[in-house]
Amino acid sequence: MQRTIPGRIGAQMIPWIEGAAPFPPAARALREPNGLLAAGGDLRPERLLDAYRHGIFPWYGEGEPILWWSPDPRMVLEPEKLIVSRSLGKKLRNTTYEIRFDHDFDEVMRACAAPRSGQPGTWITGEMRAAYTALHRLGYAHSVETWMDGELAGGLYGVSIGRMFFGESMFARCSDASKIALVALVEKLKRDKCGDGCGLIDCQVYTGHLESLGAAPLPRRDFLQRLAELIHYPAAPGSWSAHGFSHSPSRRPACSSRSCSKPRPG
Repeated sequence: MQRTIPGRIGAQMIPWIEGAAPFPPAARALREPNGLLAAGGDLRPERLLDAYRHGIFPWYGEGEPILWWSPDPRMVLEPEKLIVSRSLGKKLRNTTYEIRFDHDFDEVMRACAAPRSGQPGTWITGEMRAAYTALHRLGYAHSVETWMDGELAGGLYGVSIGRMFFGESMFARCSDASKIALVALVEKLKRDKCGDGCGLIDCQVYTGHLESLGAAPLPRRDFLQRLAELIHYPAAPGSWSAHGFSHSPSRRPACSSRSCSKPRPG
């Protein structure tokens, strides 16, 4: 079924998903707005996992139907190509912090959904939070958290299938705390999955912030080919909570600023 979808994206005629109907092929996504593929459906775990396995993700705001996207090109980060700047490297060495995995997934989502300067709202609605919490309970959605002085200072969350990690959002309450979490994620992926390659982190859309960390655009056709290979590696879903660690330098600088960052608009 085709339906015209009005709103911030303009009036667009795209497929409307009902019931258990499958997604259309990602290659049919619109060029403008880039990647808009379909609307409707639901956010049940089965639907979300099927979407990720086909290079599709949900992204919509309050008052809109569920919108499904597959942009071209796709922003990705090869774990071995992560760029750690001199200043970030110094922060990693000289800051006392603790990395926790899956310790407080709900609070990470709440922090990522918090209002941001210059943004009218959030795409991480209550419906989205409930959907990803369900994926978290099934062992597919994970949080990577940076803790400082016993408080959650920053982190990120996303979905893991096979050797793919689909990044969803990140936040920082203390300068560089989200970047520290990203470094911890990359190191975990390297430890877990480098026997036949380190996998891939899907960052979805371009931002200068992601580019500065080593992410690069990949044509959708190439992304879908890599995706089809990587999601089939055996990796049982489950908690990552056992992978946390603490870091304590000989001298610890004070955390002097508080800022927020996010890898994609919304």
